[in-house]
Amino acid sequence: MTTPAPPPPTDGPDPRDLAVCTSGLRKTYASLRGRSTAVSGLDLHVPYGGVHGFLGPNGSGKTTSIRMLLGLARADAGTMHLFGQQVPKALPDVIGRVGAIVESPKFFPNFSARRNLELLATAIGAPDRAVDQVLTDVGLHDRAKSKYRTYSLGMKQRLAIAATLLKDPDLLIFDEPTNGLDPAGIHEIRQTMRQLAENGKTVLVSSHILAEVEQVADTVSIIGRGRLLAEGRVADIISAAGGSSVRVAVRSEDHAAAVRVLREAGLDLTDDATHVVVRGVDDAAEIARRLGHHDLWVNELVTVKAGLEQVFLELTAGEGPGTTAGAGALAAPRPQHAGPGTDTVPPAAPESPYAPRTTHTEGGAR
Repeated sequence: MTTPAPPPPTDGPDPRDLAVCTSGLRKTYASLRGRSTAVSGLDLHVPYGGVHGFLGPNGSGKTTSIRMLLGLARADAGTMHLFGQQVPKALPDVIGRVGAIVESPKFFPNFSARRNLELLATAIGAPDRAVDQVLTDVGLHDRAKSKYRTYSLGMKQRLAIAATLLKDPDLLIFDEPTNGLDPAGIHEIRQTMRQLAENGKTVLVSSHILAEVEQVADTVSIIGRGRLLAEGRVADIISAAGGSSVRVAVRSEDHAAAVRVLREAGLDLTDDATHVVVRGVDDAAEIARRLGHHDLWVNELVTVKAGLEQVFLELTAGEGPGTTAGAGALAAPRPQHAGPGTDTVPPAAPESPYAPRTTHTEGGAR
C-alpha cells in the first residue's frame, strides 16, 4: 500500500513538485571534542528530469546528506521527501525508484561484467533482459564478457551505474562518481549521466570537479558547512554572481601606474600585485587604449568569462574544514528553513525552487 503524499508545506516549495526536497535538514555526530555538525539546516530542491549538481568542499556534508536521504543515516532534525513522499517513513514505497552509488560498489573480480550483473539481477528480481539493456545504456555491451578485474576505473564506474539501472529507477544518485578517474574516464561518466538525463531520468550528482559539472548539469545546489549557499540553474547562478560580465586580466611594466589610471577611470578592478583584474568591461581593447594614452604599455591582456568554478570558489571561501564559517564572498545573509528542533527562522518562500538564490546561515556544533 502506497503511503499518501503529505500536504504541501506552507512556507516553501511543494515537495510533490520535486524529485528530492529537504527542509531544515540537520545531522550532528559525537566526537572527542563534543558534538560535530555535519549538516546544518540544509534546504535542497532537485527538480524532475535533468542533471542536478550537488556541490561543496570536502567535509561540507554532501555524502552525509545523501546517506540520510537513502536511510543510511538518521537525521537529527528537518524533513526529507523523495517524489513527494516523506522519508525515511515512506522509503519502502519509493526506494525501488531510486538507484544510488554512495561508496565503491563490490563486484566479483574474476567474473565478467555480464555475470556480475546477472547475479545482481537475480538477487533484486530484475528481468534477465535488463542486463543487456543496461550494458548498452552505459556503453559496455562490447566488453560484457571481459572480467571485471580487466576494466579501467572509468569502465568500473560505468558498470556500477549499469547496476543501478537494473531496476529502471527514476532517480539516480551518484556520490563523487569521477573520483580517481583520468580525463577520459571523467568524459565517459559525463556522457553517461547526460544520456541518462536525456532518457528522462533525474540524476543527482555530488562532485567537486566544477568544470565537469558545468558541462553536464542543468541545475545545481552549492553548500558549505552543511548549509545551502546557492541554488538554481547553472547559467542563472553564474549570471547572478557576475559571471556574465567579462573580466580582463592586465599586466603592465608599471603596475602601480596602471592601477592608478584604471581606478581614476572608475573601473571595477582588483589588484593582485602582478595583474589588474578589471570586471564588467564590454571592450577589452578599451583598457589598452586608456593605458596607452598615459604611455603605459600592456605586456599581457587576457579576457576571461567567469564560470561555475569561479562562482563556487567565491561562495565557498572559508567554508572548508579548519576555516572560519561564513567567509563566502557571495553568500548573502538569509535564514534557512527551520526544521524541527532547530532555532532558525523560516525564510520567505522563493518564487520558484529553480530560481537562483544565495543564502547563508550560522552553523556549528550544538
